[in-house]
Amino acid sequence: MIVKKMPILQGFPDFETVKKMTKSVDFSEHSVPVFYDIETTGLSRNSTFLYLIGAVAFEDGTWQMYQWMGENSDDEPELLRTFSDFLKGFSCTIQYNGDSFDQPYLEARYQVHGLSSPFENLPALDIYKQLKPLKGLLKLSRMNQPSMEAFLGIDDRTYCDGGACIRLYKQFASGKKSEAGDIVLGHNKEDLIGLGKIFSMLSYLALFHEEYEPVNCEIQDNNLVFTLALSCNLPAKFSNLSEEFYITGSENLVRFLVKPQNGRLKQYYSNYKDYDYIPSEDTAIPKTLSACMDKKLRKPAKKDTCYTWFSVTEDFLKDPSKQKVYLRHCLPYYLSILK
Repeated sequence: MIVKKMPILQGFPDFETVKKMTKSVDFSEHSVPVFYDIETTGLSRNSTFLYLIGAVAFEDGTWQMYQWMGENSDDEPELLRTFSDFLKGFSCTIQYNGDSFDQPYLEARYQVHGLSSPFENLPALDIYKQLKPLKGLLKLSRMNQPSMEAFLGIDDRTYCDGGACIRLYKQFASGKKSEAGDIVLGHNKEDLIGLGKIFSMLSYLALFHEEYEPVNCEIQDNNLVFTLALSCNLPAKFSNLSEEFYITGSENLVRFLVKPQNGRLKQYYSNYKDYDYIPSEDTAIPKTLSACMDKKLRKPAKKDTCYTWFSVTEDFLKDPSKQKVYLRHCLPYYLSILK
């Protein structure tokens, strides 16, 4: 088995940022995370085998990359045991699409070789799952790792893709092309560094988790414009819009523009099943109040009809607490309608 270890001097988020972002997705502030990525000879857990595991961990003030590569299929049990021992020093794992592929694949291979799984009671963060709500906001056509890296402007990969790695590894394992092993290791290294960069995209979720503060609110050209300060910096600029609003962000600031109608704003409510919509008044009211109304005058509210109206006053423009209440109700709705 080939073993490599090297420091990552750039391209990975700082450790405090990783701790802060993992805490926001239910990891403890005392968590000791490890990133990992695997390479296999195919997708089937029964007819293929694992030949490479790469991991990144924070040690002695810097990120360290580990790689373990089997020289042939006979090395798979040793590879699995080595990784199991390695994971004992960590309290959570971080992967991309790991819940669907990496971890189930590894657990199956542990079972094939009669080995205990190291993942029992070990929390896992699947970055892919966490980032799925961002597809509309960031206008992502796909959410595989290459697409996410493209959004971030990462275009410096020099090694082959995952599909070519299988062919190259088989050439390496058969002894026909010894240099192919370095290419496969290089691909895995780029995947791991890309994983760290994609991890920083969790910062966009601050908009969904209410991890922001309104720092300015004003009327510009008859539009209501909020400036929001986020808890973390964004890794890349973004912008998006609909008929009712426009949103753009850079670094730790987001500009959110809403278009009032006759000086009024819609106040959306997420618990729309508790409301009825009154078409004649273009407003929603709680079902506890509408129950006594003629059924012809009301209909069950939907997500896009569950709103009331309020006027934008000077008091609202000067009061961040009122702005926060408005954003708490309305921003999730506006983000959810982006495609």
